[in-house]
Amino acid sequence: MSNNSQRAASLKTYEGQQNAAKESLLSGVVKIFRRNVVAYLFLAPWLVGFLVLTLYPMIYSLGLSFTDYDFTKPDETQWIGFGNYQKMFGSVFGLSEITASTGEVMRVDPYYMKSLSVTLTYVFVSVPLKLIFALAIAMLLNQKLRGVPFYRSVYYIPTLLGGSVAIAVLWRKLFEKDGLINGFLGALGFTDLPGWITNPNTALWTLILLTVWQFGSSMIIFLAGLKQIPQEYYEAASVDGASKLRQFFSITIPLLSPVILFNLVIQIIGAFQAFTQAYIIGGGKGGVLNSTLFYTLHLYIQGWTYHEMGYASAMAWVLLLIIGSITAIVFVSSKRWVSYGVGE
Repeated sequence: MSNNSQRAASLKTYEGQQNAAKESLLSGVVKIFRRNVVAYLFLAPWLVGFLVLTLYPMIYSLGLSFTDYDFTKPDETQWIGFGNYQKMFGSVFGLSEITASTGEVMRVDPYYMKSLSVTLTYVFVSVPLKLIFALAIAMLLNQKLRGVPFYRSVYYIPTLLGGSVAIAVLWRKLFEKDGLINGFLGALGFTDLPGWITNPNTALWTLILLTVWQFGSSMIIFLAGLKQIPQEYYEAASVDGASKLRQFFSITIPLLSPVILFNLVIQIIGAFQAFTQAYIIGGGKGGVLNSTLFYTLHLYIQGWTYHEMGYASAMAWVLLLIIGSITAIVFVSSKRWVSYGVGE
């Protein structure tokens, strides 16, 4: 009987300790909330926006990527597993049709690899050219010249306007067969000039030229980085007889490498998401022989023209993986060429 009493007392003591711990934890949470209630109120709009407008759509689209979903016929939605992903890459293995887990026979997307090829070409050509051009202009504007603030503003204007529909329409007019570019070249004596945007060999290059023209944001960031490099380094190098070219590769590039990394990552991500220019200049269909069929444009066509929203969702997630993989490769490789000036 005494043992039972001892056990009951021990159990009651244990329960009391547990209740006290819960009350202490709850009171601690309440105190933290009260102390930071103003901060939570300011964060609430962002948190609600993130949860409702970002996280939920992402999770929902991930679920859609495993279905055959037509938003005009939601009742006919079917779970097809990895069918959409097989549809994307089936042409790599020489397939024209694939069979989904439901037994449904699906036609392989014949234009997916073309859109991926066009986008990769665009990214790996336009991004380096844009950064080189931006750095060159930034170095010119870093000189002690009159009117530099004015030139900074002028050079930044293309970035403000370049992504607009109006500029894309203007660019299309400029590079048409009877456009201003051909008119200028014709005045110089050139003949048999093509329609640059209707020629599959040159159409993509007009888009690359357009994005290189929008170098303003990268230029401003490079200029800020150049301002942080102490002039004493250049003076010491000049005393030692180093040429301007040697100073550029031995001082400017190493000390500017963190800024180059930042610009490189931002521009790669932005280039993969390019859409407006390709949609307007290519007539919304990828141009002649799909020469300007960007990945995002193809995704848009599949989702909103053909109503294959499940397939479009799968394409979006593959694009996310591609961008994430390339960004990861850039960061891993940065250990070899980025210098932060700490412990070196």
